[in-house]
Amino acid sequence: MLNVKDMVNNNQVVNFVHYKDGALVYRTECGFEFPVPVDDVGTATMLAQDKALLFMRYIRRQLEMLHQAREEAGVGSLS
Repeated sequence: MLNVKDMVNNNQVVNFVHYKDGALVYRTECGFEFPVPVDDVGTATMLAQDKALLFMRYIRRQLEMLHQAREEAGVGSLS
């Protein structure tokens, strides 16, 4: 199962992938993609590469959304 702590430990980074539908999409080193809503950014400077730890809330939010969607679809757990 994907774990948010494993994605942000040991100074791992995220990289900007693209912008779509009001969200900046980033990718972790393990390949997990997650959106960061532009509305949440405010006046912050968003870097092309940044510490994954700073994006933990967005990674967690995406993992929870995927888990809920899989439960509703009757599919097994993420692995």
